[in-house]
Amino acid sequence: MRNNQFAHLKVPYPQKLTELQTIQYIDETLLEEKNLNRCWQKLLEKAFPQAHSASSKAQKLAGLLATAQKDVPTFLQTDSLSLTVFYNVALQLLGFLPAEDFSLETPLHDMEKIGLFHATQLESTKDLFSAWYDLLCTHTKNGQVFLDDLAAQGYFVPLSTNCTQPLFFNGKAQPIFDTTKLVHETAYVETDLDTDNDGARDLIKVDFIRPSETNHGLKVPAVYTASPYNQGTNDQAADKLMHSMNTPLVHKTPTHLTYEQLRFKSPKTPLPERRKIKGTTSEAEETFSSEFTYSLNDYLLARGFAAVYASGIGTKDSDGVQTCGSPAETAATIAVIEWLNGKRVAFTNKTDHIALKAWWCTGSVAMTGKSYLGTLATAAATSGVAGLKTIISEAAISSWYDYYRENGLVASPGGFPGEDADVLALECFSRKKQPGDYLKVKAEFNRTLTQITHEQDRKSGNYNSFWDARNYLNNTKNITADIFMVHGLNDWNVKPRNVYHLWQALKELPVRQKLILHQGQHIYINNFRSLDFTDMINLWLTYKLYQLDNHAAELLPTVIVQDNLEPEKWTEYTDWESSQAHKQTLWLQPHELTSTLSAVRPGAATFKDHLNTEAFNYYQKNPAIWRKDLLLPENSPLKANRLLFRTASLQHELLLRGTPEVTVKVAVNKDHGMLSFMLVDYGLAKRLGTTPQVIARKALDRGYHWQQEDLVEFELEKATPWKMISLGHINLQNRHFAWQNDELSPNEFYPVTLKLQPTFYRLAVGHQLGLVVYSTDMGITIRPNEDLAYSLQFGESCLRLQMTSTHLDQ
Repeated sequence: MRNNQFAHLKVPYPQKLTELQTIQYIDETLLEEKNLNRCWQKLLEKAFPQAHSASSKAQKLAGLLATAQKDVPTFLQTDSLSLTVFYNVALQLLGFLPAEDFSLETPLHDMEKIGLFHATQLESTKDLFSAWYDLLCTHTKNGQVFLDDLAAQGYFVPLSTNCTQPLFFNGKAQPIFDTTKLVHETAYVETDLDTDNDGARDLIKVDFIRPSETNHGLKVPAVYTASPYNQGTNDQAADKLMHSMNTPLVHKTPTHLTYEQLRFKSPKTPLPERRKIKGTTSEAEETFSSEFTYSLNDYLLARGFAAVYASGIGTKDSDGVQTCGSPAETAATIAVIEWLNGKRVAFTNKTDHIALKAWWCTGSVAMTGKSYLGTLATAAATSGVAGLKTIISEAAISSWYDYYRENGLVASPGGFPGEDADVLALECFSRKKQPGDYLKVKAEFNRTLTQITHEQDRKSGNYNSFWDARNYLNNTKNITADIFMVHGLNDWNVKPRNVYHLWQALKELPVRQKLILHQGQHIYINNFRSLDFTDMINLWLTYKLYQLDNHAAELLPTVIVQDNLEPEKWTEYTDWESSQAHKQTLWLQPHELTSTLSAVRPGAATFKDHLNTEAFNYYQKNPAIWRKDLLLPENSPLKANRLLFRTASLQHELLLRGTPEVTVKVAVNKDHGMLSFMLVDYGLAKRLGTTPQVIARKALDRGYHWQQEDLVEFELEKATPWKMISLGHINLQNRHFAWQNDELSPNEFYPVTLKLQPTFYRLAVGHQLGLVVYSTDMGITIRPNEDLAYSLQFGESCLRLQMTSTHLDQ
């Protein structure tokens, strides 16, 4: 295994002593002890909080080896503590086994291989206390810091009894709050919306979980997750609404539309009056027993943060209708933040008009969540709402057009062919699950759903006002919250372009931005062994919400990227792209990519899009097999349906960064057409899987007698001959803009330039970089299966890349 800890705060020795005393690990008596062995023994005994007697503690110590021949009690009687012995025992406390994980003769060498901190000398009690402090901050074999492991065994129970304030150690909040006494309550926040047109402002149900210590004067910040899924989903109804992808690609009448003509302009509609408050109270009238919680929020609950969940308009127990990513959904999302910071009213229920304040909240809020959840966090940040200090957006959409469309094409999110904004709106409209309530709003929702279906415009696939209203990048100038982004480089659901565009836009703003790029698909990464993600978020939120001066902004790297060749390797960089990257142009010639334009022979290559009925039906049902066959270098059954260009075998390792760009001069035999491209790593190798594997069940403890989580990691899978790096799609009639239709005359050559999905990819020596050009993508685009034939002209078709031969500008 390899440990990657980015949230370990290096502090001076006086601060180490102070913090060790604050958590009651050492006291004045121990500080006065000068005998190194006796001092070490006392520290070891406290490492077993589950042992409550001297005999029990002695039994635990006897289970540890100091040397190959002596356990700890025997060693203490006959020998003096050394640096080697200290770390022999420390590694066992961290869960590592002698001979299996490390050598008792060379523990420091093995710690360096694993990536664990260690001291370089141990000659005094000062050295011992300093080394012990760092040991408490070091990750165990099961992927959490040692102090968290002790907390799960009950270390903080004595402190929890009289807890009145959060406790910080190494810059991070500690799990000292009694999670058996958490308070679960519900409020109804009034919005500035009437999306169901019932003459009353929409109320949003908000479930929140807070430490019981808030009943005694403590105020805590809130971690808020907006999830349209939390109150249930209409999966069967949504499945019935799914659109067929087997539709023709039509010719679009040429237009000269400008962006200004389609820019979304928010309509000014009169709102009903606010509800008249008939009383106030500090006690909620509703509680709840369970919630679709996010385990990161559970981790933070034990550390002095409240967890807040809201599903938004059109969901069960709330008012309004679902509108899928619209400005109304953003307004509903930020209304909860405004209630948390004291600027908006909420009620105990939907009828009595008794106001309930978030009196337990400091007014500081962070948002968390993946996919739609992270998307709403992004939307909220672009509103500039006061009180929102930061968001942790994971696999988040920044523009809904980039989710459901691409360059004038209907392009489904990976894994969900046929889904669209109307399908997702219906799926999340959980008011349907309360028949009595649904009766009141059914007609209005059906009208809204019909409008969404019309305005999303699956016929043309063009960017329009509907999509412009759902493009949060238009409002990045309003962002005041710092943003921590997480995204998978193999996420073909919310594709990397979404996070890349937000990352680039934030560079123009006076806000802090952090980015983690992993090798997974559409996943959470808070339970990985090799990365201290929860520690980083703890450090970040302690800084942002508790205003602790823990240097999180400087300590945490700007960009962290998981390596695609070596397991459990994460590297820090200063940016996604590199100022020192070499911009390489590779020209297309028959079957090859070459850097020498003069070597390109004139001429053209052709391929077709049509498949016979049997092949078409098979591939549309088996897109993974289609992709495998498409990428086969030789003997591919789809050889006539694609063009494949490859470099010579690489003599040096290359690192691709940023956005690959393809320019082709293309002709098609009809007045409509589309092109698709895949950038591919060709070379037989074992590669990391994109779905993490469970390596230990329920191995992560999020507090004492609290939630547990599986420990996971990406592992090398069986050798494969290739891996897709990036891809892209374009309607040939949208060569200039996604909103403008260009003329396309049959058999006439046109230059087309397309940016592929951004990447960060290491190509090994001996491998080849390939570019595959084709038309229909069975997993993403519509599937017209028409008799279309395409020609690409050599000499004017190329691939442009940003690459470095070493990890420059990290």
